[in-house]
Order: sequence, then C-alpha cells, then structure tokens
Amino acid sequence: MVSGWTTKTTTMSLHKWRAAVLAAAFVVAGCAAVEAAAGGPRRILVDTDTDTDDLLALLYILKQNRSEFDLKAVTINANAWSDAGHAVNHLYDILYMMGRDDIPVGVGGDGGISNSGTIHPNVGGYLPLIDQGMSRIGGCRYRQAIPLEGGGRLDINTNFGIRRGFLPQGHRGYTPLHQPTAQVMIDTISAGPTTVILIGAHTNFAIFLMTHPHLKRNVEHIYIMGGGVRSKNPTGCCPKNATTSCMPEQCGDHGNLFTSYSTNPNSEFNIFGDPFAAYQVFHSGIPITLVPLDATNTIPINEEFFYEFQRHQSTYEAQYCFKSLKMARDTWFNDRFYTSYFMWDSFTAGVAISSMRNDKNGEFGNDFAELEYMNITVITSNKPYGVHDGSNPLFDGRTTPKFGLQKGGVHSGHVQTGITDSFCRIKGSNKGRCEDGYTKEVSGPESVHIRVAIKAKPNVDMNSPLDREFFKSFLEALNGLENSGSFDFKAQFPFYREILYKPDFKHKYFGKSVIVDMDMSPGDFMSLIYLLKAPIEVIDVKGILVSGNGWANVASIDIMYDILHMMGRDDIPVGRGNTTALGTPSLGCHYVSIIPQGSGGLIDSDTLYGLARSLPRSPRRYTAENSVNMVLLETLTIQNFGSHWLLKFGRLSKSSLIQMRRSLFLPMDLLQIWPISCSLTGMQFL
Repeated sequence: MVSGWTTKTTTMSLHKWRAAVLAAAFVVAGCAAVEAAAGGPRRILVDTDTDTDDLLALLYILKQNRSEFDLKAVTINANAWSDAGHAVNHLYDILYMMGRDDIPVGVGGDGGISNSGTIHPNVGGYLPLIDQGMSRIGGCRYRQAIPLEGGGRLDINTNFGIRRGFLPQGHRGYTPLHQPTAQVMIDTISAGPTTVILIGAHTNFAIFLMTHPHLKRNVEHIYIMGGGVRSKNPTGCCPKNATTSCMPEQCGDHGNLFTSYSTNPNSEFNIFGDPFAAYQVFHSGIPITLVPLDATNTIPINEEFFYEFQRHQSTYEAQYCFKSLKMARDTWFNDRFYTSYFMWDSFTAGVAISSMRNDKNGEFGNDFAELEYMNITVITSNKPYGVHDGSNPLFDGRTTPKFGLQKGGVHSGHVQTGITDSFCRIKGSNKGRCEDGYTKEVSGPESVHIRVAIKAKPNVDMNSPLDREFFKSFLEALNGLENSGSFDFKAQFPFYREILYKPDFKHKYFGKSVIVDMDMSPGDFMSLIYLLKAPIEVIDVKGILVSGNGWANVASIDIMYDILHMMGRDDIPVGRGNTTALGTPSLGCHYVSIIPQGSGGLIDSDTLYGLARSLPRSPRRYTAENSVNMVLLETLTIQNFGSHWLLKFGRLSKSSLIQMRRSLFLPMDLLQIWPISCSLTGMQFL
C-alpha cells in the first residue's frame, strides 16, 4: 500500500493520503454538480500515445458539438507506441486540418526525479516512473514489448506513410523547450473542472497527481482505455478443426501483449507501459470509468463495418481515418484482421461522450456499453513481496524506499525487467506468471471501486449492417458536416506536384563513388549536405544507408528524403538498415538507451530542432505498403561500380555490408571502407 510520496515540498503519510483521497472525492463530486448545473460544455483533456486507434478517438471527440464537449488540451505519452518528435507534429497537423490550432499540445520536458523521490518540474514522461532519474536517459523495461518497425513504432510515427501524403502542414511545429506536458496539464486543469481521457500509459497524469494533489478537485472524471479484468483474449486460438499440433498463443489471456505472453499473459499495453503510474491514477480517489479489453474485445473492426466505412468518407477526417485503418489491415501480420483489431481507444471515447451526456441529463446510463462496478487494483510487482532481487529500483539498495513506499508492501516484489524476464517464465509452459500491469479484481484495502465497461451494446437497428451501436455513432460523427476538417495536403497546396528532381550528369566526369551510412543526427545531415555540395568530379554520392539505432528514430528517414529533394538529388536511393544493434534482440534498446530522449537527444534529432518542418516535401517517403528492410542502391551496377568507397558516419553493421553485396551481386572485396571524422567545422578523412 502506498504510504505516501515525496515531492519537492511535501511527504504525505498514509493517514494524510487516505484523508486527502476522501476529501478529494467529496470536492470532485461537488465540482461536478456545479458544472452540470451550470450547463456549460465539458472540458476535456486527452493524454495519448498517438497510435492509429488514438487518432480515431481524437477525431471522434473533435467532431462533437462544442457546446457540449470542448477539447481543451492534448498531451503526448512519449514512452509507448510513438516517439515524441514525430507525435507532436502529427497532432499539430491533425488539429490544423480540423481548425483547432487553439488546442495546446504538451510534449516532453527535461525535468527529473531525484534518487530520494523529489519530483522536479516538467518531467517529460519519456520513462516509466520506476526508472525515471534526473536525466532523460534510460532503458525500455516495458516499452520493449512494442515492435520497433512494421506494426510498431515506425508505422505509428509515420502513420504507415499516410500522414505526409494526406494531412495538411500546420503552422505550429515542435519548438525545443516549449509546452512541456506537465505545464499543459497544470494550465488546463487549473482553469476549471476537466474530464481526463487516458488512452496511453499513465506516466504523465500520475506525475501531475503526485506533484499537484490540490488540483485533483478540478478533475471531474477519468476515462481509461486499458487493462483486462475478466477478459479472455480471442486471438491466437486454434480453430475448432485444428490438429493436435496447433499450439494456442494468446488465446484466453487477460492481456494482449502479443510479444510477451510467454512471460506476462495478464497485462494490456496501456497499463503495462507504466504499472506504477497506473496504480497512482487508480488509487487517486477520482471517479474512474475503465474501458478494458473485456469490452473492446466485443467490438472488433469487422468486415461489415470496414466496408460500410469505405462507402462513407464524406469528410477529410473520415478519409484519413479510413486510409489509416485500411493500411493497418493491409499490413496486418496475419489474415485475421477483422477478428483481432478492435475499436480500443475510439470506443473509449464513445463511452466517455455517452456517459458525460447521459450523466448531465440525469440518466446515468451509456448508449454504447454495458457498465458495472468492480473492485480493482493495478498489480505493480510480483510476489513474494519484500524480496530484493535487483529488479525493483524503488526498493533495491535503499534503506528507505523511494516515494515513501511501505516496506514489504504491494510494490516491493519482483518487477518485470523485460519481455524475456526469466523470473516470469514457467518451465514447460508457453504462458508466463508475471502480473505487472494486471488490472485485477481484489478485495480489502487495496481495492478501488470503479465503473467498468464489460460489453459493447448491439445496434438497436436490427436492419443495419452494423452490429454495434457505437459503429453507427462513429460513422455519423466522422461524416457529419459539423466541425469538419478544412482541407487535406492537396487542397492546402493545390499547385504542388510530386516531381522528382534528378541532375543531368551525362557529360560529367565522376569522382570517387561513395555510400554514406548515418544515424540521422543533426550533425550527420550537415555532413551530408557538405558532401552534396562537393563537385561531382570529386565525390559522387551513390547511395545512403540510415540506421534506426542511433541518434534518431528510423521514421526520420523522411527528413533524409526531404533534404535530398531540397538539394535536387532525388536520384540518390536511401536504404533503411537495422533498428537494433547486431547481436541484440529485435525488441529492445540495448545500446540506444544511452542517448537522451529529451532535449539534445532523440526529440531534437527527429525534428531537426523543429527545422525539419521548413524543408520542401519530397515525393518520396516511408510507406508501409512498399517497405522493404533493405532497399539498397538500386542504381549501382558492376559496370559503373569500379572502386566504390563507403563513408561511415553512423553505425555501419556487418549485415549492411553483406546485404549491399548481395543486392549488387558484388564480391565483398570490391567494397572498401573509407571512414571519416565529422565535426561542425569540417571533415577529416582518416
């Protein structure tokens, strides 16, 4: 049980904490009554990881009548499915399309948490609370469950490549050190009663609650998509006519961690992203409605809904959502998309809107979901409690637990160290035993009485092809003329043409042929521009390899395309290399974890300190449908290869060289490495 936490000025005892929770509950109820009586619009803050289903949820909320529901702020959960630099500009473009540049977007922050538990201002939420120190450097204990490439962060950061081809470019963009998440939350919630919708990990909001407990009185209600209580995962099951050799995967699990059910079959991605933070939110004393997998598993994007959506795309926002869903379907890892992709966050938005509307009218029901109350907690560590095995930084090596936690309490057990944690494995079974992030029904002092959606309601219109009531509401909202988007990219720039600029070198003498390998840091781009400015008679850049395990996330390959377009060198092919270092798992951050995620690190590289927005937009971009891990140097042939040289800026892996040789059908001895030292003042060939 939490006995309190230490902030910059306050350490709350267990007694004071319980008293504060009770007082906050009464104050919140009073505020809600005043707001309802006043008849004003519900003020909403959404904290999102900008996954595809989050975009559907956000646009559904934006389409509501603003006299009823007014979205006041969006904050970015930066330790889950998207990376902060890509997510913030994505949201700016969506809000610009919808004519809502008035909505602030909170992203990042460079504050930290001291070893003693002091929470400094503007913690950016890049790391789960349990691993957050004074810097923005850290591992990926929970986040490694999320794939890095296809179906994971690469596709989410780019929205499968659709974002750059469809959305208009907003006037706002990422600016270093501006609008940190914590400050946006403080400003929004302190301005008046606010409903908070959490559709990602809970890191940001937990930090807000821990540092500003006096502002809990302004939080009317929390709606959460996350967890699985009594849920039974319908995916990964063997068909009825399967042979005895069929091994069920996630079938019947409470959770949906498709990369980690062998160690943790109980957790769902949003809660697993930061279990300790989720515990703080659930135990805050603020009224909560939880929309877990129990409910979302009953509303898959079935074939009937998909094709009905395909027929109804009368607004830009409807088109963008459908294109996103279609690409998710077309790139799905198996042929069971219609039974395994669910309306997770958009359904939560619908439940929230319906509950707020009905509660205001005194009906206390929900049009889209069946609800019931349950006693729940969030599991943050595994039994036995009080055994220090090096997995739990809140207790291990400490005479006093961090945040004033209770010795031997529910937070003091083994904390899952990663998706392959041997502690979590059961010998002879493909299902693990860890429960980190499990939203579990319990009794006693650990339980929290909350409202839970258990099932999506069927469509009341029996003649409709849509079998869920929310499907109808969703399509009506997105296709409604009210609060519609103003334009897409083509409408914003009607004279833009996708033209590839390629120089004419017919009568030129070519110098040394080079291949550039880089990790897309700002310094790498400066060096590349320097090379491109050199006479072709001296250096002939034949191709570029980019890696995603350095100073930028791999989705920043689009910046590379834009720079080449600006330089008139659309003839230079770009190959995408590994996203993890050789000899390390494909899910993880073994070496890249030493690179800061905040200022001076990944967020600045992924945006070129905000300057990437000013580059001309190349016709080339990453697209999931055309993606191949190594599309290397298709213009090179043995006839013009001669003695090629390779400039090494970033991490050049042996596999990159081998793949290059295979792609070009060349003997390995023709590839020579010419390393160079790059600096802001120039380059030195070694």
